[in-house]
Amino acid sequence: MRWGCHLPRAPWGPGLGRALQPADERGPFLIHWSLPLREQRVLGPPRAFIRHHGSSADSDPPSGRPGQLFRGVAATEAVQRHRRNLAEWFSRLPREERQFGPTFALDTVHVDPVIRESTPDELLRPPAAELALERCPASAGLPPLALSQLFDPDACGRRVQTVVLYGTVGTGKSTLVRKMILDWCHGRLPAFELLVPFSCEDLSSLGSAPASLCQLVAQRYTPLKEILPLMAAAGPRLLFVLHGLEHLNLDFRLADTGLCSDPEEPKAPAAVVVNLLRKYMLPEASILVTTRPSAIGRIPSKYVGRYGEICGFSDTNLQKLYFQLRLNQPDCGPGAGVSATPAQHDNLVEMLSRNLEGHHQIAAACFLPSYCWLVCATLHFLHAPTPAGQTLTSIYTSFLRLNFSGEMVNSTDPSKLSLMAYAARTMGKLAYEGVSSRKTYFSEEDVRGCLEAGIKTEEEFQLLHVFRRDALRFFLAPCVEPGHAGTFVFTVPAMQEYLAALYIVLGLRKTALQRIGKEVAELVGRVGEDVSLVLGIMAKLLPLRALPLLFNLLKVVPRVFGRVVGKSREAVAQAMVLEMFREEDYYNDDVLDQMGASILGVEGPRRHPDEPPEDEVFELFPMFMGGLLSAHNRAVLAQLGCPIKTLDALENAQAIKRKLGKLGRQVLPPSELLDHLFFHYEFQNQRFSAEVLASLRQLNLAGVRMTPVKCTVVAAVLGSGRHALDEMNLASCQLDPAGLRTLTPVFLRARKLGLQLNSLGPEACRDLRDLLLHDQCQVITLRLSNNPLTAAGAALLMEGLAGNTSLRHLSLLHTGLGDEGLELLAAQLDRNQQLQELNVAYNGAGDTAALALAKAAREHPSLELLHLYFNELSSEGRQALRDMGSTTEGGARVVVSLTEGTAVSEYWSVILGEVQRNLNSWDRGRVRRHLELLLRDLEDNRGATLNPWRKAQLLRVEGEVKALLEQLGGPGT
Repeated sequence: MRWGCHLPRAPWGPGLGRALQPADERGPFLIHWSLPLREQRVLGPPRAFIRHHGSSADSDPPSGRPGQLFRGVAATEAVQRHRRNLAEWFSRLPREERQFGPTFALDTVHVDPVIRESTPDELLRPPAAELALERCPASAGLPPLALSQLFDPDACGRRVQTVVLYGTVGTGKSTLVRKMILDWCHGRLPAFELLVPFSCEDLSSLGSAPASLCQLVAQRYTPLKEILPLMAAAGPRLLFVLHGLEHLNLDFRLADTGLCSDPEEPKAPAAVVVNLLRKYMLPEASILVTTRPSAIGRIPSKYVGRYGEICGFSDTNLQKLYFQLRLNQPDCGPGAGVSATPAQHDNLVEMLSRNLEGHHQIAAACFLPSYCWLVCATLHFLHAPTPAGQTLTSIYTSFLRLNFSGEMVNSTDPSKLSLMAYAARTMGKLAYEGVSSRKTYFSEEDVRGCLEAGIKTEEEFQLLHVFRRDALRFFLAPCVEPGHAGTFVFTVPAMQEYLAALYIVLGLRKTALQRIGKEVAELVGRVGEDVSLVLGIMAKLLPLRALPLLFNLLKVVPRVFGRVVGKSREAVAQAMVLEMFREEDYYNDDVLDQMGASILGVEGPRRHPDEPPEDEVFELFPMFMGGLLSAHNRAVLAQLGCPIKTLDALENAQAIKRKLGKLGRQVLPPSELLDHLFFHYEFQNQRFSAEVLASLRQLNLAGVRMTPVKCTVVAAVLGSGRHALDEMNLASCQLDPAGLRTLTPVFLRARKLGLQLNSLGPEACRDLRDLLLHDQCQVITLRLSNNPLTAAGAALLMEGLAGNTSLRHLSLLHTGLGDEGLELLAAQLDRNQQLQELNVAYNGAGDTAALALAKAAREHPSLELLHLYFNELSSEGRQALRDMGSTTEGGARVVVSLTEGTAVSEYWSVILGEVQRNLNSWDRGRVRRHLELLLRDLEDNRGATLNPWRKAQLLRVEGEVKALLEQLGGPGT
């Protein structure tokens, strides 16, 4: 996985006569234009908005009748109600957009894509190559168009009445039109006094049922009933918007679609649209049409005044502007209190901008505004509080729903094949072949082979032609990296792994034997039963006893086929698990960090082009396979025409569970262990995860950067388990108080909890206090060393210790306690009666505080060991502590040096081990000073003893100390 927006396309579907519905999960944008918008509300002042690359607000009224047309009170009120209803309806956001913050709205965040004017000659010219995936070329002498220029006179000075905007999937047609409608609703489009939008998908659902233009308008926009007679007089100040023309099969031949100029005469919806475009009905009205490239030819060019190609964000500055506006939205949701700060948002945008400038492949992908949306959604998932149930797979599935919901390859084809199903079959095959052969660059022959596989009829070639023109650029892009000229890559690397996983879970990968079909096998089995029964009766009368035995063999066919399918699932599960646990990937970053680095770039020098290429990593492939089997993603894919049967999902899950049960017990490096947990998070099946992870006893995530989403992953997968964890190591994980709160359900199950080197301050001790006071806390060992807890944090910890009965070992090594912290511990140590070991070494404490704590430890009923070395103790203080620890009265042993009397302390290896582990994080000068004191102490004791065995031990420890001093750059003697 290497490098690794505009709002995505809004499907506007049918729904005549329904009441206005709240925003739910029925459709991405719930923009069903056919609904009668009857709700009334006062339209407040227009939002402050940012408009870039042209603004419809600056458009001048077209030539025609001047002045206001709807002057009557009733007419003016009808138009205002129409504006309010459209504004309320088109301002609604789906769940995928609500995640970006409570203030997010299309009015506040929008960047217009580049629109380039094209000519009919260019549209009719055949492409130079079958796989024409290059960016939109600039037409000679035709500069980019702003929205305000769409209806300007053409080069010859003729008035433009009909404009056709076309673009491939993902270029922003729907969002552009939606924003234009909202502009009109808020008075920022003064060129038109009335705007009437139609969804061609909605009109196509009516079939050939006759309806007049007035009826179509009145059914969808009730307030306009009162002014229907005035539409004919509106002239060019009336704008019809026909969105998604590819859904209508238009026929401009007079023999099939007769002329009609009466808006009140019932005709088939397609005939009404044809006469509007002919300018035979309401000839003065302005018309804006949006369509995919394959449907441009359905309108004869003589009826079109201007063609505009929506080219997306061909300017990198537009991409940066989009990211800046969207990523700086305030976070929302229950985790808003721990959301990213403005400085963190700015840092994300800055890193992304640098990567766009230096990494041309991600800039080529973000050429499509829809992929800009996907980049923002992924970054939001990685760095902002994660909504409950949101997974990486669900983001990609929702992204495809936003772009492909309701889309067919060709609406005129009888098969009515969904565009997403066609893409899964063709692009999924290419993606899976790339994953299986571990490659991400594809030649034209590779692409052509997957696209044309199995095509035999003219209808299939027509579907392929439409897919190439409309959607191929959405999935594939020309590679712009040096050394790979002439090859293609998936627009987003992770999309290759997603489509490969989709190809597998849909069962599209079949062997020759599987292609026989389950139905054929079952049919043979049923026929075999009937024939065997008849022959069994005949065999009693005739000597044909061998025939029933022969036909009984036919009964075995269904069982044999079932075993073949089962073995295929086992092979897929085996491949998935092996990909997840590849030893070659054991020491790379976890998949979430890999994805973040692919978007934001990697700090530091890049790999030299002459170096051998690294092996391709496809660690997201198994994650997506698990995610696609979840119930939510299966439901969304069913809406896209890609259903996954529940029984097939269950059998795949069982096969995966068997393989994970065998290979998942091995000890994994921290990053791979997190990947394993992330797979379970994507799968979203707690029972499955509980069974597979029942043998997990040690959770070692040391060194993994625990971002909010990773904390959510661990808590969601392990928080509901019942078995205890022997050890949970989260050292050097950059944890913060919010992460501690998220992980508390998992902490409650841990017996040993390591939180060293996490920069946890006093505020984190509040959460640790609550953890210790929890009635289900099982923590026996708590390591908090190398965190700036200070005395304030120690006071909170003592409150937790006072009510805790499980803790036995507590390490506060190098936590900045000072004299105040040790004195507080000494005063309150007796509030806990179970503690056995306390480590407060290297805390800058002096003689008085250390002696007070040592005295309290000696009097404690259960404390056995107290660590006080590396504190700021005088020679007298160290001797007093040695004397206190050497008494035989019982109580805690006090470890303050490498020696006990003239002998080596049995804890010398513990002390030097702590120094060795923290050599790079501690103050080197301070550590050197303490080691030099310990070295002199060892030398003095060696000179004071006559025991040769003790001398040898002291010499050995002296050697270890000198080695540490040499590492620190100090004198070794």
